[in-house]
Amino acid sequence: MSPRVEAVFWFLLTATGYFLLASLSLHATKGADNIAAIWPPSGYFLALLLLMPVRARIAAFAAMALASVGANMAEGIQATAAMAYTVANAAEAAIALWLVRRHEPNEMSFMVPRAVGRFCIAALTASAVSAVIATVLTGKGFDFLLSWMTTVALGMLIVTPPIVMLARMVGSNALHNTSTAMKIEAIALLTVAAFLTGACFSQSEFPVTFLPCVALIIASYRLGPFGAAAGMLIVAIIASLLTGQGFGPIAAMHESQKVEVLFLQFYLVTMLFIALPLAALLVVQRRLAKRLEQSNRWLLQAEAAALVGHWRVDLVRWTIQWSDQTYRVHGLEPGIPVDVDYSVAQYLPEDRVAVQKVLTDAVRSGEPFVFQGRIMRADGEIRHVKSHGSIEMGRRGKAIGIFGTVQDVTETVENARVLEAARSAAERIANTDLLTGLPNRRHTLAFMDQALRRAEQDGAPLAVAIFDIDHFKQINDVHGHAVGDEVIRWVGQRAKASLRDDDMVGRYGGEEFVCILQGRSAMSAELVAERVRKAVQVDAEGSDLPNTTVSIGLAIYAGEPSIEDLLQRADKALYAAKREGRNRLRMAA
Repeated sequence: MSPRVEAVFWFLLTATGYFLLASLSLHATKGADNIAAIWPPSGYFLALLLLMPVRARIAAFAAMALASVGANMAEGIQATAAMAYTVANAAEAAIALWLVRRHEPNEMSFMVPRAVGRFCIAALTASAVSAVIATVLTGKGFDFLLSWMTTVALGMLIVTPPIVMLARMVGSNALHNTSTAMKIEAIALLTVAAFLTGACFSQSEFPVTFLPCVALIIASYRLGPFGAAAGMLIVAIIASLLTGQGFGPIAAMHESQKVEVLFLQFYLVTMLFIALPLAALLVVQRRLAKRLEQSNRWLLQAEAAALVGHWRVDLVRWTIQWSDQTYRVHGLEPGIPVDVDYSVAQYLPEDRVAVQKVLTDAVRSGEPFVFQGRIMRADGEIRHVKSHGSIEMGRRGKAIGIFGTVQDVTETVENARVLEAARSAAERIANTDLLTGLPNRRHTLAFMDQALRRAEQDGAPLAVAIFDIDHFKQINDVHGHAVGDEVIRWVGQRAKASLRDDDMVGRYGGEEFVCILQGRSAMSAELVAERVRKAVQVDAEGSDLPNTTVSIGLAIYAGEPSIEDLLQRADKALYAAKREGRNRLRMAA
């Protein structure tokens, strides 16, 4: 609907409903000063305010004011008094709405005990404020204030919940989705409640005012909060009408009209505060029971899927209990008698001692524990299992039991081994030059950085040699790239064969290599670098490869703060060797 049509709709709905309910209430059971024993229009209007959009509330309050003044004046009440009553009724609706929305900004649910409690507090607070306003505006006394407060409070407490719940059931198609059997049961229970209330309040010979309570409790149990609210509304309407006409046990008290009205209100309030919270608590209990049932079902499925069982050791009786899944983990049929010693004996000898120590320490400290070991199943298969557990403490702080879970983690252990092997292989590939099999640039720089840090901390000697293949472009141009690749591979192998295990040679890029010489003096490092150069030259002369030589630049660590500075010195020495004719070694300055 457009905003204008929507405002008109709520205006008419409010005005029509409020006027009819107010007129009926003023004609029916009346208390002192023409105030009805129950004021349903207050509950009706609050229900509409909770259901309507915010933009329609101004139109609704205008409709309520017109309907209220009209209904009161139609009953012969003076205009000033009618306007005073209207102001008080409008104030109570605004206050109740504000208090409810303060804690329930979205939809309020009468199926949540806390929300029901807050609604009751809001209704009682609003009715008290409304009573004070009406009393001040009309100049009447305490009896008027008390009667107004209880009348309005009952109107909101009894009428608002069923209207709100019914409207939301219709709006959410809950009624359409409800089974026919449940609908028939609801109609039957509410009909019984109406019949018992009528039977109780249509005569005064038999004091059976407890019968409507029984019917209301049954409706609350079977139908939930809606059954409680709808049943309460039916009881209130019938009891109020019959009592107002002079029928029933309350009218038979032959007390003043004020006393009879107050007693009827007390009766209805008592029933209301029993039925509505009880229904909300039953909803919570059913939800919890359903959630617990679902959790237990998921737990059983999870145990079966994850191969997890549970067990408990009674430290006083020295007995143990296994779940069915625990039997399956151990390769046994569920139900076979087992004891504590048997459970521990299933672990392999090399793991058994560790398991016993973990359990002993846990009992002594009271702390949770976890252990993993290998068991020999009844069929002879060895499986890896993991247990988590905690200690049950008695009243005097003494351990009385051990509760734990056991999980078959054999696949996890095997998968971890496979993953570790794959990780190691991937790491080797990531750190290795595919052409030469030597460490690649990334791995070489990382190794050099570690060596530099050790040299800084320990003062150990360190040297770095950079060498590349002389005239390598010419080799590629004359003999082809395949031969060039073979030359690179062969040079890397000869360099590696000339070094100790503590040293490293890696491919730095293209035809360039880096040697990292640890723990060597300047003279020793120079001898090693020269050995590499000669190994390449001599071996090249006796191979099928083209003549190959290398030029080497050597730098001795002299406190450089980074590997880049050390490599730069070695690189300058390398270019000096090339300028001086290649196939030679030069020391960095």
